[in-house]
Amino acid sequence: MTQPGSRRLRVLLWHVHGSWTDAFVRGRHDYLLPVSPDGAPWGLGKAGRDWPSATEVPLDRLAEAEPDVVVLQRPEELEFVAGLGVPGVYVEHNAPRPYAASSEHPLAGRSDITVAHVTHFNAAMWDCGRAPVTVVPHGIPDPGPRYTGELAAGVSMINEPVRRRRVTGADLLGTLAAEGPVDVFGMGTGELAAPLRGRGDVPAPKLHDEIARRRVYLHTARWTSLGLSLLEAMHLAMPVVVFASTEAVEAVPDDAGVLSTDVSVLARGFRELLHEPDFAALAGKNAREHVLKHYGLDAFLTAWDHLLAETAR
Repeated sequence: MTQPGSRRLRVLLWHVHGSWTDAFVRGRHDYLLPVSPDGAPWGLGKAGRDWPSATEVPLDRLAEAEPDVVVLQRPEELEFVAGLGVPGVYVEHNAPRPYAASSEHPLAGRSDITVAHVTHFNAAMWDCGRAPVTVVPHGIPDPGPRYTGELAAGVSMINEPVRRRRVTGADLLGTLAAEGPVDVFGMGTGELAAPLRGRGDVPAPKLHDEIARRRVYLHTARWTSLGLSLLEAMHLAMPVVVFASTEAVEAVPDDAGVLSTDVSVLARGFRELLHEPDFAALAGKNAREHVLKHYGLDAFLTAWDHLLAETAR
């Protein structure tokens, strides 16, 4: 009998979350990404990414690509695969909305598609009804321990922080900025007002180098699944100051920096890390050791390898 994970599969999925997809397509399968002249949201393809294992397939010819399994990430994608007769698994990237504990998942009424949550918090909070549920925690490619902390400043990575102000905790960044300079990288950060310093959307690996020059990473999101940017910063060996919400309480150990829902505690910890570079470097070392153990790429790809094999079989 074929053992789970031993068969090379043709995996159909949409390019929705760039960082997550970048990790996912590093597996050993063949990945099929729908592309169309209209581009996003349904035909983004690789969008210029260097993903050797991924192939673009026309959105109107998905059946001809002969996928073995489909990885869904949005309810609307069900319409595109309805006639393919291909087994699927649904990745839920987000914490439940609009209600924290009582929101019913879009697939709650189906028992034929497994919902794969990216955090245990999401799995506990979403009402998934009849749908089978599993958890595959994040894993990301290791950018390496680039931390220098040479700039006595805090830094965060947030897309559209003005529009998503309270969800991302951009208002909390403003409070922390009373303790020292705070730089924010990401799309739409040019709209931020002083004292925050918007640095724009900088591509990796330059982004990682710029982030790692700052002394402390700030993660203020109130309601997020588990920000990949936080895990990236910890991989860089950065000390972190984190608002203790959702899965962050599991992802950040006590010796990696500061974790609290008390903003005054976060501010005090930020100030101490700014003014104690040796202490900051030690906390960053602890953060990196923890994240490599719990959010490494190999464990992520192995878990997905088994889930895809079980789904296709």
